Amino acid sequence: MNISRHEQRVLHELALGGSIHHERLENGKIHDVTCFTRDGFILTDCSLGIFQRLLKKRFIRSQNGAPYRVSALGIKSVRAQMNQR
Repeated sequence: MNISRHEQRVLHELALGGSIHHERLENGKIHDVTCFTRDGFILTDCSLGIFQRLLKKRFIRSQNGAPYRVSALGIKSVRAQMNQR
């Protein structure tokens, strides 16, 4: 499956322990996302469009309203980076 460079960067940070925090409108739709690294920094590459593509491909998931984290499929799909080797 083809994954863009920005999607790959976000998945890599999530695989290292990051999370995506979301804000919902009153009708329940997500309108704003913020991606945090495991160190607490904000990843600016994560936009609402990238979030929706990762969600559609089932690379990320949330349980019981918690922040979104990488799924098992997302971990299998992420390519190895230098700090993972």
